[in-house]
Amino acid sequence: MGLGEMGKQIKLKRRGKGGILYMVRHVPIRYRVVETRAEIWVNLNTDSETSAQQKAPGVWDKLIAAWEAKLDGDTTDAEKAFASAQALAKARNYRWLPAHEVAKLLRHEFLDRVEAVTKPNGEPDRLEAMALLGGAKEPAINVSRALELYWEYAAEKTRGMSEDQVRRWKNPRIKAIKNFIAVVGNKPIAEITRDHMLDFRDWWNKRIEKEDMSPGSANKDIGFVENTLRLVEEKKRLGIVFPFGRLTFKEDDDDDTKRPPFSESWIKDKILAPGALDGLNDEARAVVHVMVNTGARPSEIVGLLPHHIRLDHNVPHFEIKAEGKKTKNKPSKRIIPLVGISLEALRKFPEGFPTYRFKDKISDTVNKFLRENGLLETEEHTLYGLRHSFEDRLLASKVDERIRRDLMGHSLGGRQRYGDGGTLEHVAELLATIAY
Repeated sequence: MGLGEMGKQIKLKRRGKGGILYMVRHVPIRYRVVETRAEIWVNLNTDSETSAQQKAPGVWDKLIAAWEAKLDGDTTDAEKAFASAQALAKARNYRWLPAHEVAKLLRHEFLDRVEAVTKPNGEPDRLEAMALLGGAKEPAINVSRALELYWEYAAEKTRGMSEDQVRRWKNPRIKAIKNFIAVVGNKPIAEITRDHMLDFRDWWNKRIEKEDMSPGSANKDIGFVENTLRLVEEKKRLGIVFPFGRLTFKEDDDDDTKRPPFSESWIKDKILAPGALDGLNDEARAVVHVMVNTGARPSEIVGLLPHHIRLDHNVPHFEIKAEGKKTKNKPSKRIIPLVGISLEALRKFPEGFPTYRFKDKISDTVNKFLRENGLLETEEHTLYGLRHSFEDRLLASKVDERIRRDLMGHSLGGRQRYGDGGTLEHVAELLATIAY
């Protein structure tokens, strides 16, 4: 009695006349190291040939899964062995339980598991016992392993990000965990104590004092460590209560002083002076010019794709949207009219800026040039200050708050967003009055 394509290898046989049907198949050579029988008979619990034909493929798949799990479990790698034990229990239609939970089962449930792990010679199968009797021990997860698991569990956070955005999202977390391990060691996360966390905080406190590091940098590191360990604990259901709390440092209220706006006179007389930016490559120089009259973030400008730039529209503009990259937040998706020097710059680069697209290097390139050529108004100024200058010019010109926030990609401070805001034509007229 065959089973179509499987019929060449699987046969159905009855035990006795009109009896229960069994699936009969030779064990593939690959699995002979974990299955001593050369041929297996599996009770399909039916006397109906039609039902048996339907059940046999699924039963065979379960057997394959169990043998594969046993092959994987025959290892000295504790984590792999534990995962294999769980997979084997599932393939045998049992719920994985640790040994102390198995011992609490009802008598008939416990004996059923014991019988299932017993070989024909009466000896227990070691790998089956690891799976069904809870013999496999869950390996301790150390800090570095927690970070590896975090990438898997937090994958949804990077959905829609470009490759470079993912890299920039990962790097500070890698740095934070590296710092933490350097201070307290690569310990099992269940052994992390309050003292370990305080040691990490003390280490950061010394850096803040001696290296002029910002409290914000310390808080980010501490936060990344906490978030990583908490997510792994939650997803693995480890029941660990971490000793976090009251670890962060008080930050200065005026954190924006690190990136102050350029004065109008500095922009006109220094940055936009004839020949001032000639030493910059053409694309980088154009990015600076685009930023001056749009206030867009450098990463948003270099992330523009050709079809985001619409120079043939009756109001030339570009659109910032989550395509090929992830925007900073929902309000960051916006349309900005092009006027003055910004329009001229994009007319030279109507396809955008492929040299810098989705790469985290435009700010470094421009800031290095500005610093080396005396074009930073103070030591605290950076390229980003042009964005703040743009916002200050909007405010000085009494541009409506809703339009300012729409242009900058800022939220409305918790208020509902109604309507479309100012028309493209109206906003372009407003920008023309403050444009360089």
